[in-house]
Amino acid sequence: MIEKLYNLKKTQTDQKMMQKGQIMIKINHLDDEIMFTQNKITTTSVQKYGAISDFAVLAIHRNTMKAHIGKLENEKISLHSQLEVIVKEIIELQKETEQYKYMLDEQKQEELRRVLLLEEEASNEYMQSKYNQG
Repeated sequence: MIEKLYNLKKTQTDQKMMQKGQIMIKINHLDDEIMFTQNKITTTSVQKYGAISDFAVLAIHRNTMKAHIGKLENEKISLHSQLEVIVKEIIELQKETEQYKYMLDEQKQEELRRVLLLEEEASNEYMQSKYNQG
């Protein structure tokens, strides 16, 4: 039973680690997209002698990209908070896994002690029967 609980906790820990990896990939993707959008804001321009409306369109475009960056930043913050929760869950699962591993090791040691005790008793009985026969 303890071994099943140990394996369950180990599996749950592995699943949480995979979730953590997926969230970290999403965060990296958002960082890349933010950097790309920021670069677009910096490099977007109009022709030197273009119409004044070009400047208005450029301002609207830049504001739209800044709003997009803000949305990405909010999503990134949300992912970071999810990541913190998952890390805490991983820590708890690892603690529980270690507890079950300790209990499992204790159970195996107890079983080994019982086997050794039975072997010792059998050996003593054999020696007594040989002594009594002799």
